[in-house]
Amino acid sequence: MSDWPRQQGRYSLGTMQVLKGGWIQDAHLHWRSHGTLSAARDNAILYPTSYGATSTEVDWLIGPQGILDPTRWFIVQIDMFGNGVSSSPYDTPDYPPLVTAYDNVQGQRRLLHDVFGIDRLKAVYGWSMGAQQAYHWAALFPREVEAAIINCGSARTATHNQVFLRAQMAILEAAPEYLGNGQFSEEPRMALRAFGRNYAAWAMSQDFYRAGLYRTAKTPDLSAYLSTWENRYSSKKAANLLAQMRCWDAGDISDNPLYGGNLEDALRAITARVFLLPGETDLYFRVADNEFEKLYLRHASLKPIPSIWGHRAGNPAGQAEDTGFLRRMVTESLE
Repeated sequence: MSDWPRQQGRYSLGTMQVLKGGWIQDAHLHWRSHGTLSAARDNAILYPTSYGATSTEVDWLIGPQGILDPTRWFIVQIDMFGNGVSSSPYDTPDYPPLVTAYDNVQGQRRLLHDVFGIDRLKAVYGWSMGAQQAYHWAALFPREVEAAIINCGSARTATHNQVFLRAQMAILEAAPEYLGNGQFSEEPRMALRAFGRNYAAWAMSQDFYRAGLYRTAKTPDLSAYLSTWENRYSSKKAANLLAQMRCWDAGDISDNPLYGGNLEDALRAITARVFLLPGETDLYFRVADNEFEKLYLRHASLKPIPSIWGHRAGNPAGQAEDTGFLRRMVTESLE
């Protein structure tokens, strides 16, 4: 089978209050589905988006021979707040200063129930900020998640990760076009160029660069390679990039009224099977973060991705070896 049923839509949440103060006016979430929901509604997998990405930009892994098989599972992608497709600061008046992963999963839960009648998920699969959302699902709704596949993510954003994030945010906020309150008078082209270049240093590992893997037919030298990172973010809205980076910086499954900041309690409350897939050379979400979390999880396995592709090992579009590893791990987790 070379094709499968696909749908997409926009779900309205009305005016939505967020955890850290403020409201999203006329809040909405964009969604896309792949496959067929079973009569028992027991084959649903949620696949949230990651930093700066839309659902169409990260659907490469969905397919019969892909990491997520839509001929077996009903896969729902939900675009994060702030990614330019769901409600985002660029085109939403009085957008709150901080919209968290907690807010995202609360909205996602409503969408899944109202649009599809789904009240329990076979799994939540997420990479990077998508993994943060998967972790939030498992902690906030433990009876509603059978498995959480945490691909290059953590339960709480580590301090070293925050150092990177706050440097990136400072690049945007230092732009002459920055008005304060997360808004810009116009797109800060030079700042976005610097934003993309600095991102390249962190998204890939030192070993990736040492091995010269940045050199390809399309990017024969470092300058050409760095231009691809500049282009990656120059097409995005700075206000949206800043808002999602604030969300990433604040990532913490325990920072909510249910757990009051106690990370160990939040981890202990998770009843889902948790599959921790950190990248061996990821500079953001370290293997050590997941090793700590595993101490408090009831049902967890830890299998690092053996790759020098850094954080991108978890989103290895066009990279067969890491894709194969993830396919095997996901197949194992869903058995």
